[in-house]
Amino acid sequence: MASKLESTKLTKLTIVAGGSYSEREAWITTALQKLCAQSAAEYQKYGVLLEGLPTGSMSLQASSNIKLERIAPGCFCCIGQIAMRVTLNRLLRQGLSHLFIAMNDAEHLPALNTSLSSPTYASILQRENEIIL
Repeated sequence: MASKLESTKLTKLTIVAGGSYSEREAWITTALQKLCAQSAAEYQKYGVLLEGLPTGSMSLQASSNIKLERIAPGCFCCIGQIAMRVTLNRLLRQGLSHLFIAMNDAEHLPALNTSLSSPTYASILQRENEIIL
């Protein structure tokens, strides 16, 4: 599996945990707006993996340079682990410059970090930030 995900460049990673779904989505939307303003956005690809389902309007929309995946609620280290890994692998194959992962419960952050520290992911992800809302 590692060979399918390998890339010549590292994908920057930001994890956003805690808060409500709309708070996590709003934080990522603002961060993406800043990133797009700072760089030639048409040459950058961003990925967003959101745990949970929106309860109202969605501020974040997929586009040609924003790959957006929403997965049903379920902690990434327990019942949601398979869905998270499959979706994460699909996103990483897109050659992203930056990936945002948003998770409901900050208490499960250590388990997510352990998963992301595996050789498969450690060789392609460059951790940038961990945001706790």
